[in-house]
Amino acid sequence: MATAADTNRKTNDAPAATGKRRNSLLPILLVGLIAAGAAGAGVWYYTQQHATPAAQQSPQLPAPALYVALDPAFVVNLPVSYDGPRYLQVEVQLMTRDPLALEKIRANLPAIRARLLMFFAQIDPALVNDRSGMQTLQNDALGEVQELLKSETGSNSAEALLFTSFVTQ
Repeated sequence: MATAADTNRKTNDAPAATGKRRNSLLPILLVGLIAAGAAGAGVWYYTQQHATPAAQQSPQLPAPALYVALDPAFVVNLPVSYDGPRYLQVEVQLMTRDPLALEKIRANLPAIRARLLMFFAQIDPALVNDRSGMQTLQNDALGEVQELLKSETGSNSAEALLFTSFVTQ
């Protein structure tokens, strides 16, 4: 039979067991909380170190190209060549990215056309027989335009000269 002391002991042991259980869970909870905080800090650090700003992710695109067509097409007689073309017909467009330069080009179109007409009329017919020769002609024609624009406006203004049609006969 249980005595009053036994009953007293059982009732006194119950709160002690619950207190021990709470005390043994406390370190586990603290370790879990510290681990979660460390993991969160690690994720934040990683994203800060490896994230690049939006400006660095996408490359800077240049300003849009602006074109001026030199209409009508240039048609010139080439110096006499018995084995090469005798006529050249070429359509030309000038490209810039600066709206102010575009206005300078438009203001000087008659002088540009006259300069290019004389330039095209003096080329060697053998030069236009292959791609590298045509690219050389294109670069030299751009140099002529830039030289004229520099003397007239103080800046090169034209970034590129493009042949949009090229016919020899």
